[in-house]
Amino acid sequence: MWKNIDEKKEAFESEALVHMDTLYNGALKLTYNEEDAKDLVQETYFKAFRFFDQFEPGTSCKAWLFKILKNTFINKYRKKAKQPEHVDYNTVEPFVEIIKDKQYFDSDSLDDSILNNYLSDEINEALSKLSYEFRMILILSDIEGFSYKEIADIMDCPIGTIRSRLSRARKLMFKLLSKYAKQEGYYREEDEE
Repeated sequence: MWKNIDEKKEAFESEALVHMDTLYNGALKLTYNEEDAKDLVQETYFKAFRFFDQFEPGTSCKAWLFKILKNTFINKYRKKAKQPEHVDYNTVEPFVEIIKDKQYFDSDSLDDSILNNYLSDEINEALSKLSYEFRMILILSDIEGFSYKEIADIMDCPIGTIRSRLSRARKLMFKLLSKYAKQEGYYREEDEE
């Protein structure tokens, strides 16, 4: 695929690193902790670089990265692994050099990205009450704007299941946020009729 490591690094920079802020926002909504979100994104990118030869050019790199993020979150954070995973530095050294040289993981740009994608405390709290599957599908669909097909690929389930879960997740969010919506004037009793 690539003739040398420099070509791989260049392709990775142009295809994958442009989605770092988006992945961080998704990770933050999954972990609800800035440090955990940064760790999750970093581990996602390590894995993505390591297996970048498996990425199919012409497909959505953003969706591919979210799939890695989702699997990493499930494997590491849901199991609450107590020992850090050992990574062979030689495998990820070129990736580390990209980050060091380009300073992609800039906390100022991440802070701006968070503010641009700000959700109220009430919405974040409601999201946190949803099961992982519902929360992930809402994030991918309503916040990140992925298509049903892309979400199905990321979540490894049929499109019909995605539609069903998304519908149920939205109904749960409606129920959790109805009092808040009424307080803020987004929703009135007569809207129900």
